[in-house]
Amino acid sequence: MSRISKKPIQVPSNVNVTISNSEIVITGPLGSLHQEISNEHIKISSENNILLVNSTNSTKHAHSLSGTMRSLINNMIAGVTAGFEKRLNIIGVGYRAQAAGNILNMSLGFSHPIAYKMPSGITVETPTQTEVVIKGINKQQVGQIAAEIRSFRRPEPYKGKGVRYSDEVITLKETKKK
Repeated sequence: MSRISKKPIQVPSNVNVTISNSEIVITGPLGSLHQEISNEHIKISSENNILLVNSTNSTKHAHSLSGTMRSLINNMIAGVTAGFEKRLNIIGVGYRAQAAGNILNMSLGFSHPIAYKMPSGITVETPTQTEVVIKGINKQQVGQIAAEIRSFRRPEPYKGKGVRYSDEVITLKETKKK
């Protein structure tokens, strides 16, 4: 049984929440996000700047959906107030990245450069040539973009070269010996 959905969600004063039958819209200082409520097993109620997510019946599936919906709404509120960011490090001789508007140009040891176009709502910065910062209000979208950029050149296990998350630890293998 999900205990996550039992926790109430505090709504800050600068965030506006609109609940309809099939959708919840959350608007804050950084933008607006919406989430469909496509399941009849979930009920969302709002009172005094507190949101409650409950399941309408006591099945295991309904409890898990209510916990998931509560986490999604909580992430939406955090996104429109503070936003999310992922940091990537590029490690390797000659590997570098440069942001130009909404395009990230990367040189990752291939015979061609990689130009990755950012979708709307996502911004990219390169404080240094070997560091990439991805920012946005949608947590899932920020994580997906970071994973796609990392997939261009995953860290290899012998020297550790490639694109990795800033908090990722790579365990290096020992080289083969005769």
